Amino acid sequence: MLHAILTRARVFALALALLGLTAPTVGSARDFEVWLVDQSDSFGKSYGGTIHIYEGANLNGANASAATPDVIDLGGATADLCLLQTGAEPVRAHMLAFNATHSHAIQTFVASGHVVIFEAATRTPVACIRTSVGAGGSRQAHAAEPTPDDSYILVANQNGKLLDRISTDYATNTYVLGAPLDLANGLTPNGVLKEFPEGRPDNAPIIIVPDATSTLAFVTLRGGGLFVVDPTTTPMEILAEYDNATVHANGFGGVEANGRMYINSGAGGESTNPS
Repeated sequence: MLHAILTRARVFALALALLGLTAPTVGSARDFEVWLVDQSDSFGKSYGGTIHIYEGANLNGANASAATPDVIDLGGATADLCLLQTGAEPVRAHMLAFNATHSHAIQTFVASGHVVIFEAATRTPVACIRTSVGAGGSRQAHAAEPTPDDSYILVANQNGKLLDRISTDYATNTYVLGAPLDLANGLTPNGVLKEFPEGRPDNAPIIIVPDATSTLAFVTLRGGGLFVVDPTTTPMEILAEYDNATVHANGFGGVEANGRMYINSGAGGESTNPS
């Protein structure tokens, strides 16, 4: 199954394409779905949002405009599950990802700091986890990226300035939030302040890109700079660091090719000198 993931605010304006494939049978067309996330309020509620799921076959050809999606009301069963498991409702659905086998979808709620895991085939929410509270009393869940080995979900806890890790067992639907890595306070292994005005002025994590081995995670920072983290250790460890002279502000996205990691930066509020 191929899943194309698109996110939007109010209107389907912002598109993030993360594609995963399974091998088709000989002579068959490749099946796929398109999942669209609407961040706006859920049918008049001040929380939730919606996911619209289209069968790929219905989007091919002249009748694509007539395609009718399945709709998940995130203010319904999803909000009920979050309220039951965390004591709070999920606010502002944001980014969506799939695990390596595409059996589960992972939805973040940026304003409330929730991460919800769905069984993709049934569209059923099976777990709701709320991110850790940072030193300033804030927490968010900007993006959640599963590692390729399906061992963890790594969460960019943006205003908490934390990297959260959720241990995952998709077969049994068991998900456990572990101790976060503080990205702003204290020193790096090189003895440098993690956050400092001249080089890393704002260490809110934006996006996490795990490598193919699942032993490295590349974490971009809102004010510029980047940490390379070992997500397999407890506690998680910073292995390498870069400042904003190398990686500009608001890095958003990355891809590994031929053993090298390519990270985008200079997005969002920075209009000049993207790298």
